[in-house]
Amino acid sequence: MQKKIIIIGAAGRDFHNFNVVYRDNPSYKIIAFTAAQIPNIADRKYPAALAGALYPDGIPIYEQNDLERLIKEFDVDECVFSYSDVTYNEVMAAGAVVNAAGADFTLLGPKNTMLKSTKPVIAVGAIRTGCGKSQTSRRIAEILMANGLKTIVIRHPMPYGDLAAQKVQRFAAIEDLAKHECTIEEMEEYEPHIQRGNIIYAGVDYAAILHAAENDPDGCDVILWDGGNNDFPFYNPDLMVTVVDPHRPGHELGYYPGEVTLRISDIVVINKIDSADFENIQHVRKNIEFVCPNAVVVDAASAITVENPETIRGKRVLVIEDGPTLTHGEMKIGAGIVAARRFGACEIIDPRPYAVGDITETYRKYPNIGPLLPAMGYSEKQMADLAQTIEATQCDSVIVATPIDLKRIIEIKKPYTRADYSLQEIGTPTMEDALADFLKKIK
Repeated sequence: MQKKIIIIGAAGRDFHNFNVVYRDNPSYKIIAFTAAQIPNIADRKYPAALAGALYPDGIPIYEQNDLERLIKEFDVDECVFSYSDVTYNEVMAAGAVVNAAGADFTLLGPKNTMLKSTKPVIAVGAIRTGCGKSQTSRRIAEILMANGLKTIVIRHPMPYGDLAAQKVQRFAAIEDLAKHECTIEEMEEYEPHIQRGNIIYAGVDYAAILHAAENDPDGCDVILWDGGNNDFPFYNPDLMVTVVDPHRPGHELGYYPGEVTLRISDIVVINKIDSADFENIQHVRKNIEFVCPNAVVVDAASAITVENPETIRGKRVLVIEDGPTLTHGEMKIGAGIVAARRFGACEIIDPRPYAVGDITETYRKYPNIGPLLPAMGYSEKQMADLAQTIEATQCDSVIVATPIDLKRIIEIKKPYTRADYSLQEIGTPTMEDALADFLKKIK
């Protein structure tokens, strides 16, 4: 008899788990996906073009709130939890709902979900969203390129549009962002790599993506997995790098699957030590020693540069930060806030009284964001609401601390400056030191 399964996800790990474990296996019947964290995914289908021959009508996607009803209605045998950046309490609360409704509760691990590449793989992950994983990936890419290695970046999925069309996406030029109708979140991750001369792949089917990357027409010496949402990699890494955040001490042992990512690390980067309390840094350092004592630890800062400091000094500023970092990442301070303080803003203006449309709904769903504006842009409407919120906010100027030039995407009429950030190693070992043995093996 077929085992009836629901995959609990957020448009990323859930689709990957289905593709590599369940898609072509007649022993299982996938009843549905459920969706959390990401807007506009529920009430859609995982398309037949991706679901395979066993699912000619595709697979429906429901809100996670429907989980208990679905288990009972379809007499489901097992639910597979397949998304990330959640507390252990949240994971087990979902498990309680599943068990109470009569089904088994499952977490799939690396053995069954990591694919093996024909190329050397460095994987970069983090224990939480917003640790500085992306800047760490960019720093590693710079080192690999400086060593003459053709580096192909593969990014953890963010498929929010036409899933069938997004099966395999290749980004080699800025124009490709519009071609693939990227959201702001996707652009924030892809654009910095493109600007540095790296080709980047993403999409939905990560076996097909891996094959395309390994055989890229421009060549491929090494694959750099640029992880997301504190998930462990989809590919078996030859070297695992994990970033931790002393602004959130203890989170490295309190979130799923962040602790998994930390435990499998070869290199751990303690980022933001320039702006974190010493006690918090030591707390994180002790936890690293406890769960992965053999890892190489690199101390680092998020070095911030500002294009036009005069736009900040003495001004009442609106600070815009990366959306996911503020929402399910739960961060209360980012590069924009640091820049505002460092360059002498006289006041940080709270945008919440001026929010409109989907931005108002974001604040309702995530009430602890505080006086920051998340750069939400999962749809054209959300981008328009973001622009209206910026325009309505009573401020002198705007600090944009996202990895992309937001003004290229939406109209910003107010005086404007960008706060950029990059990984800067403090002391030794440096990232180059930490990568030395890996580079010797593959060159």
